[in-house]
Amino acid sequence: MSRHSFKSKAYRNSRLSVAPMMDWTTRECRVFHRLLSREVLLYTEMVTAPALVRGGALHLLDYDPSEHPVALQLGGSDPQELAEAARLGDEVGYDEINLNCGCPSDRVQSGAFGAVLMQAPDLVAECVAAMQAVSKAEVTVKCRIGVDEQIPEEILPKFLEKVRAAGCQRVTIHARKAWLKGLSPKENRDIPPLDYDLVHQMKREFADLHISINGGITSLSQAKAQLDQGLDGVMIGRAAYHQPADILSAADPEIYDCGTVRDPVAAVRDMFPFIEAELAKGGRLHSTTRHLLGVFAGRPGARQWRRHLSEGASRKGAGPELIEEALTFVTQRADSLEASGAVTLF
Repeated sequence: MSRHSFKSKAYRNSRLSVAPMMDWTTRECRVFHRLLSREVLLYTEMVTAPALVRGGALHLLDYDPSEHPVALQLGGSDPQELAEAARLGDEVGYDEINLNCGCPSDRVQSGAFGAVLMQAPDLVAECVAAMQAVSKAEVTVKCRIGVDEQIPEEILPKFLEKVRAAGCQRVTIHARKAWLKGLSPKENRDIPPLDYDLVHQMKREFADLHISINGGITSLSQAKAQLDQGLDGVMIGRAAYHQPADILSAADPEIYDCGTVRDPVAAVRDMFPFIEAELAKGGRLHSTTRHLLGVFAGRPGARQWRRHLSEGASRKGAGPELIEEALTFVTQRADSLEASGAVTLF
């Protein structure tokens, strides 16, 4: 039995989560996502264990207290190094420590971790056990259904058996194979076919595991459909980044049956204190606004919103007033629609 048999906050909130995405789910992005949803579980970008343990890059563990519940995703393949990285993440207060067994990038392959670990379930189990031994936070795994010539129906059950035996109680499965030979990381996100049925089969066979599904899910209605079919959680990646309001603004009432739909305009304005604090430390406005570009996707004024931020955020001295100016493109359009009797979009 895992020492983490209790239902942690991360466990409860993993009913819906935003996937870890390199260069995208930065601290600035996560702070904004948290303003759109109080409940959704957030993940860091993948942080490699060697960078923390050998490189001493502890700044990679920085997060804002408002982000909770927030999970740290680690990459690595050395059990003791991962254990030390997990201990560091646990010490700074992450709610979950996640082991990446799904990333197909060349850099990850050369480091013998990420999706290549699907070929080494015994090593993954050893890594999970070592991480759990030093972490109070729950240790979880994110994986693919297989890699290269593996037969998913054969390899995935064996993989899940190993990590469950090591004490892992929660797994997120990206419902695609990863082709480490022949496809780029970008192609691996789209070309291998999705196999949702296999993930649902794994939930039936491993009923005691908390299983979340990832891959190709682009709306709350699709997420709810997966949950209604018996899965424990849904992880959404690119759609949550490019259309954050569509995915996150209504997540609390729709997925968790609490709270209310969040106004994205109010969420943007609530970012101002964070932005001002970052600027006071020498940060650049663009570091935050690049994560806000898609918040009004598909709504009147969205194009002007994006253009105004993109053109102005890198200018010296740019601050929240630039964002306020950009907001007029969407708020004035909304006011105009309301005055004409049209239905407003937020």
